[in-house]
Amino acid sequence: MRTINQRADVVPLLGEVFREFGYEGASLSRITGRTGLGKGSLYHFFPGGKEEMAQAVLADVDAWFERHVFAPLRDEAPEVAPGAAIEGMWDAVTAYFRSGARICLVGAFALDGTRDRFADAVSGYFARWIAALRDALVRRGWAAAEAHSRAEEAVLGIQGALVLARATDDQAVFVRAIERLRVRLRPAAQS
Repeated sequence: MRTINQRADVVPLLGEVFREFGYEGASLSRITGRTGLGKGSLYHFFPGGKEEMAQAVLADVDAWFERHVFAPLRDEAPEVAPGAAIEGMWDAVTAYFRSGARICLVGAFALDGTRDRFADAVSGYFARWIAALRDALVRRGWAAAEAHSRAEEAVLGIQGALVLARATDDQAVFVRAIERLRVRLRPAAQS
């Protein structure tokens, strides 16, 4: 049994509850059952209740993507090749989403009534991802308009692949989509 001493210990557990049941379906009884914490402990860590829990989970997801995807894509240091950062994004995304077995919690929140409640976190996540990838593509030599279009297409493709992999219960759909998207973002000479 895992000992939970800090709020940060609870957040990943909450994330999996929200992934499985969605915001509305993540009842307090499901949350307590999955985290092993009583209501008192949960409210100690999250006095704002379920909404604060969801905000903490979204912030945690955002922080992971900032460290592993957005920041490397934005890194303009001469020793950091934009191609390496883009390739790193594919590897990070594949690992994070467990090759299509794990849904995008931010994407799931965007698809139901929860979106309005967490609109800034949801839209900010996707906008920053597209912007960071666009900037890396521009540094790699793409024209700005084409870089934006390709970045948007890549994020859209990742999200769509996650949905389709889940809907068909076939993780290979996600893996194939990532490979196709990876090729689309390489310079023509590398494709």
